Order: sequence, then C-alpha cells, then structure tokens
Amino acid sequence: MSTPLTPGALTGKTALVTGSSRGIGADTARYLAQAGADVVINYRNKAPRAEKLATELRELGVRVLVVGADLTDPASVSAMFDAVRDEFGGLDVLVLNASGGMESGMAEDYALQLNRDAQVRVLETALPLLHEGSRVVFVTSHQAHFIRTTPTMPEYEPVALSKRAGEDALRERIPALTELGIEFVVVSGDMIEGTITATLLERANPGAITQRRESAGRLYNVSEFAAEVAQAAVDPIPADNTRLVGDTDSFIAE
Repeated sequence: MSTPLTPGALTGKTALVTGSSRGIGADTARYLAQAGADVVINYRNKAPRAEKLATELRELGVRVLVVGADLTDPASVSAMFDAVRDEFGGLDVLVLNASGGMESGMAEDYALQLNRDAQVRVLETALPLLHEGSRVVFVTSHQAHFIRTTPTMPEYEPVALSKRAGEDALRERIPALTELGIEFVVVSGDMIEGTITATLLERANPGAITQRRESAGRLYNVSEFAAEVAQAAVDPIPADNTRLVGDTDSFIAE
C-alpha cells in the first residue's frame, strides 16, 4: 500500500486534477500539495467545496487555482487551460480523474461523452502546456479496465464500457506522447469504499459492495486509493503503462 508522497517531492511542479472538489480527486490534490506541488482544482458544480479545499491547501504554502469546467464542453475546457496558462505558464502533472455516467437525468450517451470523448479532449487541450518530463495519469477501475474479459454488474456495465473506451483512446496516443517526452500511466483500482459510484451501485444492487469486499479480502478507501494515484505521478512508469491497485485475482487479463 502506498504512503503519502515525500514532502518536497513535487516542489516547483504544477498539477491539475480533474474532478477534484471531492472524493478521490480531492485527496489526490491534497497528497500532491503536501508533496509541494502547486495545484489546479477542477470542479463541475461544487464551487464552495472546491474553494474550501483550496483554502486548506494554500495553508501548506502552495499556490492553488480553482477552475470550474464542464469537461464535456470544449469551450469550457479551453477556458480552463487558458486560466492555467495565465496563472502557472505550464503543467507538469495532469491527473484525469473525473468520470461518471450513473447520474440520473443525463443524456443517454453521457457516459461515453464524459469517460471517452472528454478525456481525450482534456489531454489534447492540455498538450501545449505539457512538456518533456510531464506526466499524464488516467484513473479507472478494474471493473472497467478488465471489462472485455471479466463481466461486471449490469448496473455498471455502460460506465465500465465507456471508461474502457476512454482508456483505449488515450493509450492510442502513447506513441505521440512519448515522442514529446510526456509520460502516461493508467491507475486502475478495485471498487473503492466511500465513493459516489460505490454508493450508487449499492443502491442499485444492494449487497454488491459487501460481496465484492468479501471476494477481494479488502477494499481500499478513498484516501488509500488517492495515495496510489498521487504516487503514480512520480513513480517509474510500468512497462505496460498500468498500475493495478488492489485485488486482481477475480479479473482475467487480456
């Protein structure tokens, strides 16, 4: 299990974490800031929560920029990176954490819009700010990463398929990123205790989390998994560009 990053490990670096007003994204931003990074907090509609986190992180002595952006809206994404350029000039770490698809009242293809199209858009829009030595971290779940070989709960399948589509689309860009000297890693975790997704799955399929916990032996909580995501920003990139967190015995590799 990872521990928080070494203090000072990211001093002088700037990191943007999408979907970082709460949950895994917020804790990832905390770990990065504790390691000395200046941080960009991105949120869609939780401005007060994002500002509260920013106040907390500024007390660590780092600079913090809070930017609201709907990642499915190209103009909104462009405006976000314009703000980053104006404030910091560039970006050293981009954590693609925001995801969704189980929310009610969204368009039928919303999961694909957010989990595939928006991820690629964010990366492509960020490219002018990234540089040789920068790193991109894509956050996903085992249920999505292994979806082509291991079935998941019916309630989660559309999200899992869309997240895997996003992962595939990003992986296709690895050669181009490598040419630019930009590193890329996928961090995949088992179900995470205390996340919105876990709550929605439990509501749709009572007992699902308990069953998965018993099968895996244990599940990571939000803080533990966020520590792994933050660590992925500095650790050597695995040969397959994949950092697997938690039990994988129940999943079949491709």
